[in-house]
Amino acid sequence: MKSRPRPGQAAESTFVVEARHAIDFANDGMPAVLATPWLIWFMEHTAREAMLPHLEPTESTVGAVVDVEHLAPTPLGQAVRCRAQVLRSDGSQFLFKVEAFDEREKIASGLHKLNVIDKARFARRVARKAKPE
Repeated sequence: MKSRPRPGQAAESTFVVEARHAIDFANDGMPAVLATPWLIWFMEHTAREAMLPHLEPTESTVGAVVDVEHLAPTPLGQAVRCRAQVLRSDGSQFLFKVEAFDEREKIASGLHKLNVIDKARFARRVARKAKPE
């Protein structure tokens, strides 16, 4: 790592909820709203964005733990702001507080842990696992 993010450091990102981000069971009176897996995807990527300036070109991040409570629905067309704040680090592992807000209220809150990895070593591990036995 070039540097380590300090506790309290944060990153933010925004997106607009599109049809592709909606639950896949929006029918028979169930409105199209932001699906939890998409919300988590954006929250995880916000934490990753916080880490990118600190990484060497040979490094990347992988998610290790996601513990998010989806608190409120968000309809199509609304903007969502995600925030990821470093809580602590332990070696190559970083814990983030993650939150998301739509145009009206807080819609999610939780924790996300990610690991900084060496890309070449990770690729070798994946290649070994992909080989047929």
